[in-house]
Amino acid sequence: MNHLLAKRALLVTGKGGVGKTTVSAALARSFARQGKRVLVAEMAKDGDESSALAEALGVDRLTEMPRAFEPNLSAMLLTPQVGHQQFLRDVLPMKLLADAAMRSSAIRRFLSAAPTFPEMGVLYRLLDLVRAKRRDGAFEHEVIVVDLPATGHALALAQIPASLLRVIPTGPIADAVREGLAFLRDESRTGAVVVTLPETLPVSEALELVRGIHENEIPLASVVVNRVPFDPFTPEERDAVHRMLDDRPPTLGERTVERIDRARVALARLAREVTVPITVLHDVWLEGPRLAEEVASLMQVEGAT
Repeated sequence: MNHLLAKRALLVTGKGGVGKTTVSAALARSFARQGKRVLVAEMAKDGDESSALAEALGVDRLTEMPRAFEPNLSAMLLTPQVGHQQFLRDVLPMKLLADAAMRSSAIRRFLSAAPTFPEMGVLYRLLDLVRAKRRDGAFEHEVIVVDLPATGHALALAQIPASLLRVIPTGPIADAVREGLAFLRDESRTGAVVVTLPETLPVSEALELVRGIHENEIPLASVVVNRVPFDPFTPEERDAVHRMLDDRPPTLGERTVERIDRARVALARLAREVTVPITVLHDVWLEGPRLAEEVASLMQVEGAT
């Protein structure tokens, strides 16, 4: 996974249930252990209290401000409201005016409900985090890993701001949108990581998402295939197993062999249809923070295929 270390932001996405939150937590831990200052953020709605990322990291809760909980590693919730407030502080002549505006429940409801504005708030907050620097001039967060919502919302950060520019082509909002889109589409700074499972339907959905990412000009950095069953067979042993199973009643272990075969077909299909590195993560029979911890170790040991 070392080819991802040069990016400033990694947008981790995929169909619900493929393990993208675990992969996000594991990526962040792996990079932090290699000496990078890492921020991992879960994209959430204003007022969200539950956090799958907090569970994966083994922390009680996440807040809207970055909080360090391990050496080189911080975590947070990425919500629209903080981005809206920072934007108003940047464009209004006085900070007090921005803070007063955000205390208005009517304004907060409008910014949360109006089409495109929630995504605009998240994008502006992400830019603010990317720009943040330490006193010595170095970036506060060298790598930012963003755990995006499930596939249906993953491309909104690119789709919605682009449509907003057609409505508001000039002014401070348009300038912020253009800066955000330029960052999202800059291959040297940003990369999408698509997570999938080694099965026919998840791979089809992942390839559809890959096409959407390309259409929206977001650089694709990697595809991660999660929960791949370990294949202990040589080609000759696999042929012998299939001959043994032919014309026999159901046999103990037969489903495992079938799952291994489906995984081989799925991986071969991905290898044919994508040009970025494909990382294989084998099955790990753990849960919660222990799972993310073990996957982080696997990433550092196995690397990209």
